[in-house]
Amino acid sequence: MTTSKAARAQATRELILAAAERLFAEHGVFAVSNRQVGEAAGQGNNTVVGYHFGTKADLVRAIIQRHADPVEEHRGRLVAEAGDSREIRDWMHCLVQPIVDHLAKLDTPTWYARFGAQVMTDPALRAIMIEEALTSPSINRIVDGLHHSLPDLPAEVRAERSDMLRQLLVHMIAERERALAEGTDTPRSSWQAAGVGLIDALTGLWLAPVSTPTEKDERP
Repeated sequence: MTTSKAARAQATRELILAAAERLFAEHGVFAVSNRQVGEAAGQGNNTVVGYHFGTKADLVRAIIQRHADPVEEHRGRLVAEAGDSREIRDWMHCLVQPIVDHLAKLDTPTWYARFGAQVMTDPALRAIMIEEALTSPSINRIVDGLHHSLPDLPAEVRAERSDMLRQLLVHMIAERERALAEGTDTPRSSWQAAGVGLIDALTGLWLAPVSTPTEKDERP
């Protein structure tokens, strides 16, 4: 492939990724056809999306990877700075800050947070997002650092709060992105300020007391 042809192919790929990210964020992944993505990307060929990316799952993975590299680079620096910290807030900072900083650098409106929320609520696709996270060296270091920093929580409470963390992280960021795109009010004035609020909330989540269920609580 000549240099000019390779450049054109790469430009087409970028147009497709941007169009797919926006449409998936707005409508959900499986509600959008490859033809619609191609049209939104300005491509007349109905097979262009499949030609460049293969399956819908491959396209989703490519969108994730498009954003993963800059986030991973930033997160890696924060993880290195955290060192062997035993402060939960330090690890929540490493987790949240790279995402909000990345979104703050993108042109407005952004779509990636809402795209991620759509993927995480789709049983057929959420495994891709989780798999990509688990292959991240910085995420694995955060999990390890958090494990050594947590109070002595029962296993079921750790699992439950991990689920809560994921829900808050994904959907609070997506909700802010939606509000910014629609021009509605947001509780915080900037992505950085929103990140601080989320870091505080996630830290408090891990440090919250653990209550013993009463007999009344355990009734079906």
